Amino acid sequence: MHAPKRTLTSPSRRTVWLRRVWCSIAAALIIVGLAGLVWVERTPLLKGAADLWNVSDPLTPADVAVVLGGGLDVRPFAAAELYHQGLVKKVLVSEVADGRAVTIGAVIGHTESNRQVLLKLGIPAEAIETFGTANKNTKEEALALLEWTQRHPSRAVIIPVGIFEARRVRWAFRHEFASEPARIAIVSFDPQEMRANWWTTDLGVVTFQNEILKYIYYRLKY
Repeated sequence: MHAPKRTLTSPSRRTVWLRRVWCSIAAALIIVGLAGLVWVERTPLLKGAADLWNVSDPLTPADVAVVLGGGLDVRPFAAAELYHQGLVKKVLVSEVADGRAVTIGAVIGHTESNRQVLLKLGIPAEAIETFGTANKNTKEEALALLEWTQRHPSRAVIIPVGIFEARRVRWAFRHEFASEPARIAIVSFDPQEMRANWWTTDLGVVTFQNEILKYIYYRLKY
């Protein structure tokens, strides 16, 4: 006699449905757990993200410090500090493009604002000089500074910037000065300790995310 053949019965729809439900619940719990872990450890993680993004060259004596447009609360103050420490002998201020309100004399321009800050911080007027003409962005400032260094004997330049824009600024200037003898040092300053808690303020979040996008834009365009 032949043994009866065994037939494989497929699981019922209810069993399959329950299995999928439990898998979904397990996946959701894992995601929630990971999110909770990230939230609990957010301070070191987010601070670490800023540390990884920030770049800064060694600070050594140079001929001039360069104050780029923007960052009025950081850049001229850092340049003045470099001057008073004896690390530079002159401060260059970017001649940025002015808006209509500046043109009609309603408000002071950004270039003049930087100059006034430097004067208030004790930098002699004869040690302050502008470079470029109506610079509109970092690319134009890099080209303008390149032209200035070609006309002057300066061979070492320090450009103080904030912690988030340092990576983009360094790439832009090194890109333009790649074949030049002048040494460009991008030094990041964080006087307000934004790195320690940047994610707790609108300014910190917006600045960080904007600089990441601008860095990508610069790499793709230039």
